Amino acid sequence: MRIPCALALMLIAACCTRASAAEPLPKLGADDKRISVSGLSSGAYMAGQFQVAYSKLVIGAGIVAGGPYGCAYTPGLAFVPVWALVLGLNVDRAQNRCMQAGGWFSGGVPSASLLADEAKSLAERDRIDPLADLASDKIYIFSGANDDTVVRAVVERADELYEQLGVPKSNITFVKHEKAAHAFITEAEGLACGVKGEPFIEDCDYDQAKAILEAIYGRLRAGSEGGRFVTFDQTPFLSGFVSTGMADEGVVYIPDSCANEAGCAPHVVFHGCKQGREKLGDTFIKESGYGPWAANNRIILLFPQIQSSGLNPNGCWDWWGYTGRRFLERDAPQMAAVRKMLSTLTQQR
Repeated sequence: MRIPCALALMLIAACCTRASAAEPLPKLGADDKRISVSGLSSGAYMAGQFQVAYSKLVIGAGIVAGGPYGCAYTPGLAFVPVWALVLGLNVDRAQNRCMQAGGWFSGGVPSASLLADEAKSLAERDRIDPLADLASDKIYIFSGANDDTVVRAVVERADELYEQLGVPKSNITFVKHEKAAHAFITEAEGLACGVKGEPFIEDCDYDQAKAILEAIYGRLRAGSEGGRFVTFDQTPFLSGFVSTGMADEGVVYIPDSCANEAGCAPHVVFHGCKQGREKLGDTFIKESGYGPWAANNRIILLFPQIQSSGLNPNGCWDWWGYTGRRFLERDAPQMAAVRKMLSTLTQQR
């Protein structure tokens, strides 16, 4: 197919402009002993996956409107050679048992004990880190009463699974909100509380970003420190995989104090479906409320990004297997890519 000259020049200009806007992810000497994660919806599932798979690395997780680790994995299909068949069964399981509470024919939400057995099997085969390392983690879990996308019974199973995996109940903060729908909750940004829809941010007079970070790191300090959002090039972290489903660019928030001094805590924020930059620009990144608390408490925020595709039209993180059979494991494309990003952030300048 021939491309008209003027159009070709426009495409070249657009490409060059995009490339110049994205900086390399900086080496900041971040503290690799204080890494934590959080996310909404598919991002909550990914946060839980990353935490369990890298339990040696991660000290805490915020699960907002998400379910338990491995929920969408269909047991007993490890030797089925046709991945498309397994993927189809995983999708059905994800939609009917890991977002809704199941029905007469589909079965209910997978039991915590069965999910725990699957996780233990992966750990025994060294596909994920030892589960004993979860025992000291701090967990924040959130479910809204008006959330009909990921219903409360599914979120409650995440709470149960953490206990099955050895996390003390005293380390788990489970917030059951009486009005919120399927969204990340703020004090002043987004839709009215209980109203479902884009950008999946709701003003419920509740600072969820603060609540998550405090549940993991302890009491936060208020103040007026500053920082900057940096668009960085994700592509160096995506090499070596057939497909990761990830975008070319991500965002990192660097407090001023972290730009000048090592030792800041890295926190990864996984966006929800239809909530990435491809769809909403920087709306979730800047309106979720993480920035000011990160600036005042020496926390670096990493916002990795997913792009939509035929297998993933809504730009969701992979919690059902569209990137491959081993999506729950340390070496899964998306988790390995984010792990590489964290390795860069923790390198000394």
